[in-house]
Amino acid sequence: MALRDAGIAQFNLVRVSSIFPPGCKIIPKNKGLEYLKPGQIVHVVISQESSNEPNRLIAASIGVAIPADSEQFGYLSEHHAFGQTDDKAGEYAEDLAATMLATTLGLEFDPNTSWDEREQVWKMSGKIVRTFNITQSAIVDKTGLWTTVVAAAVLIP
Repeated sequence: MALRDAGIAQFNLVRVSSIFPPGCKIIPKNKGLEYLKPGQIVHVVISQESSNEPNRLIAASIGVAIPADSEQFGYLSEHHAFGQTDDKAGEYAEDLAATMLATTLGLEFDPNTSWDEREQVWKMSGKIVRTFNITQSAIVDKTGLWTTVVAAAVLIP
């Protein structure tokens, strides 16, 4: 059901690692689905979390870090967690993707500073143009029905 809610249950999903390809463009989900056919093999960076523990907060998030140079690859990160809100899980995933990109680009930073401070330094460098996250969370049903959340980045050729 989580894959249906995400709009990707009708595809054969192949999990891939976390590279945002050079020249890749982000398009809205409804437009992207127009390029795909049911049963097609689709490459995804996907995060999911499941639980049947009553009232448990679960979250899945994809962080994105896009370099200013469109010929350079960026990063997608997957993060899944228990007990984290959308904001906390999303911030963590976004920070993870941005940190991976910053280290690839050779940007210096203090890992002990807050995400907000690092984000400002990286964006001011002119080498990282955009970071964001896609996050889904849920509270497990009080009777303990299995609950799953999914966040995904679908790569369309």
